[in-house]
Amino acid sequence: MIVTIDGPAGSGKSTVARLLARRLGVSHLDTGAMYRAVTVAGMERGVDLADEAALEWLAGEIKIEMRERAGKLQVLVDGKDVTAAIRENQVSCEAYHAASNAGVRAHLVAVQREIGRQWGSLVTEGRDQGSVVFSKAELKIYLDASEEVRAERRRKELAERGQEAALGQVREEIRHRDASDRGRAVGPLRVPEGAVVVDTSEMTVEEVVEKLAGLAAERMKN
Repeated sequence: MIVTIDGPAGSGKSTVARLLARRLGVSHLDTGAMYRAVTVAGMERGVDLADEAALEWLAGEIKIEMRERAGKLQVLVDGKDVTAAIRENQVSCEAYHAASNAGVRAHLVAVQREIGRQWGSLVTEGRDQGSVVFSKAELKIYLDASEEVRAERRRKELAERGQEAALGQVREEIRHRDASDRGRAVGPLRVPEGAVVVDTSEMTVEEVVEKLAGLAAERMKN
């Protein structure tokens, strides 16, 4: 069974997907981490992220590996652990270059589909999983939340990593990400056809996971 979870930044996709995968006993695929990994590789190698051809070439050259270690996702680029680096705020702000690059997306979508074939069952999250990558998934979820809630979640996440940021600044970054994700020509953020929309603004993580686990159980019965 493939469960896709799409939604904007700060809607809780990564946390919910990880916990839901654990609840269902399947693997978790964080596709956003792949685009961030390309971004980190580009920044470390001095690649102009706005140079579409150079970034596409880089995505085809590097090897991205995703592993689970003690229940947590580990991301490697050419054998180097970039798990912490991909979550830095600068990377979050620059990742739209890779996400909006048609060549990079084509390469990573192919990788994601191959992972799906290899793993068989998984919970995958991103911004085009139910609409593009796994359009025939058994269960499609679209998580959303108000802008204020999403900005506050992101600010707290950064603070936990020792990266202080003003709420107003984070809110503007969220707005920029939203506009970029929804307006890009390839794999834009949208509610996938047949998806169940869940607003997490007033829900705890546990409540969201419980709801999605119930939906998955219903689909498996059918």
